[in-house]
Amino acid sequence: MNRVRVQAEPFDSAAVQQELVAGNPAIGAVVSFVGLMRDINQGDRVDSMTLEHYPAMTEKALQGIVREAEQRWDLLGIRLVHRVGELLPSDPIVLVAVASAHRGEAFSACEFIIDYLKTRAPFWKKEKTPAGDRWVDARVSDNEAESRWVDARVSDNEAESRWVK
Repeated sequence: MNRVRVQAEPFDSAAVQQELVAGNPAIGAVVSFVGLMRDINQGDRVDSMTLEHYPAMTEKALQGIVREAEQRWDLLGIRLVHRVGELLPSDPIVLVAVASAHRGEAFSACEFIIDYLKTRAPFWKKEKTPAGDRWVDARVSDNEAESRWVDARVSDNEAESRWVK
């Protein structure tokens, strides 16, 4: 069972991961990513950030990203928690946790979900800086990160071998 949550409240990443693996001994790997709000963007100090969204639209988009990851990799569970509202530097913004039998698939799927969140999730970010408020535009680097997944299909062996050194 996969879960997507959009919420204003802080989340407990350890509790979310425990929920993900509970009762499933087939899970051999859990990879998670927690994104935090930075206090600097584009060389300027950022005092706070407000994340806005349209609830039904945003949740539908996040569910679509999760479904696409499930189609690409053999996964045993995903949890995606994204915050909205006012955030301060060091506040957690997003958690992606992916479970699979093998680490390669979990790493790849987690990275894919984060890359797609940055470009396909309908969130609007407004930063509060000493110079005033400003809306945050998409970054070229986010589009470049997403583009590597467009036609990529990763097999079990390819995903596993990427992480084995």
